[in-house]
Amino acid sequence: MRTRFAPSPTGDLHVGGAWTAIASWALARASGGSTVLRVEDIDTPRVVHGASRRIAEDLAWLGLDWDEGPGVGGLHAPYIQSERASLYDAKLTELDAAGLTYPCDCSRAEISRVASAPHAGEEILYPGTCRDAPREREMKRAPAIRLRVPHGSKLAFEDLVRGRIEQHVDERVGDFVLRRGDGVYAYQLVVAVDDSTMRISHVVRADDLLASTPRQLLLMGLLGVPAGEVPGYAHVPMVVAATGDRLAKRVGSTTIRSLRERGLSSEEIIGPLARGLGLVAGDPPSLSAREVALALQPPSTWRQAPWPLPAEWT
Repeated sequence: MRTRFAPSPTGDLHVGGAWTAIASWALARASGGSTVLRVEDIDTPRVVHGASRRIAEDLAWLGLDWDEGPGVGGLHAPYIQSERASLYDAKLTELDAAGLTYPCDCSRAEISRVASAPHAGEEILYPGTCRDAPREREMKRAPAIRLRVPHGSKLAFEDLVRGRIEQHVDERVGDFVLRRGDGVYAYQLVVAVDDSTMRISHVVRADDLLASTPRQLLLMGLLGVPAGEVPGYAHVPMVVAATGDRLAKRVGSTTIRSLRERGLSSEEIIGPLARGLGLVAGDPPSLSAREVALALQPPSTWRQAPWPLPAEWT
């Protein structure tokens, strides 16, 4: 088993990030497998200087080490997305050569005016405005590059936590963006490329990304990733405020560093997180990362509902 934790360095390590990091790390360690740290800094305008270093420090303080990643190296380096642009360029060229991409100079406002209103929690379905437009035309703005999603693209997988998931990508999402107009590669492409080329066997992440998984599976298939090398997935619920509202990274009291500065030990943080997620049975007051791995429960028994942050942590 080979898992990864892939934080975006837009601030200090959030409690929700630590929640998924512990689950991913423990799943690998419980099986005697390895884990990778990958820095997802491809959206450079949002990167906070020094955040990558601080996140790595907090992970190490929690006892979550990694076998490959920045500062460690490994067979699949580099592990910082901003240093992997040439790989994304090559994969985009491959898709383009197969006739699977096209430029789109639609603005978000233009798409919203034409697209059908999505149901709650769903994304706007791209209406295909530029799908058949001439590639050589005067563009209204720097174009994004979209994937020409094949008709009938039904993707299904067995999530280790949520069970069977199915999605018709063409009907639910439509032709989605691979590279933005400003040149920044989209999350769907870079994650599909990185998880497959880094030979990740299991992706553990928050369930706000559950609906995007079929897009990544579709891309892996179009890029020729063998079925046996496609990762498995385990989507865990979100950590929310005591009110049930989604946590915001700007709330300092929800970072690992702020809890650490208030005097909590790593065991006093990992214990509640591991219990809340259902990684361990019983109600131990505190646990080390190693103890969680030794007592890890099957992912099918992990929590599925959002977990409210302890009041004393806010």
